[in-house]
Amino acid sequence: MEEYIKKSLEEWKEEICELLIEIDKRYEETNRELRVYSYKFSITKQVIQSTVNEEIIQNIRELYHTPFEQRFFKLKEEIKDLEEKKKVFQMFVDKIDKVKGKEEKPYESVQ
Repeated sequence: MEEYIKKSLEEWKEEICELLIEIDKRYEETNRELRVYSYKFSITKQVIQSTVNEEIIQNIRELYHTPFEQRFFKLKEEIKDLEEKKKVFQMFVDKIDKVKGKEEKPYESVQ
């Protein structure tokens, strides 16, 4: 493989790896927030189940439960999207490595 192709592929790989690092950071931040909202959502659900007064239940739902539930499910979707992005960009890195590896190791004769 020509040197300029190797260099170009390596630069592209580095760019993609930087994207992967950013995706990992966002994933960790989102995952931490998801855990927090998982607790908040669960706690409000338990409180609602233990409460008899319908007016109080309605207030809890409006103030806490519904917003926590919405945020929880939004964060779950963000996690799925980030996992998919990570998978796709990792495929780029793997393919670049594979192409470079094939070119660096020409066909060897089978003995």
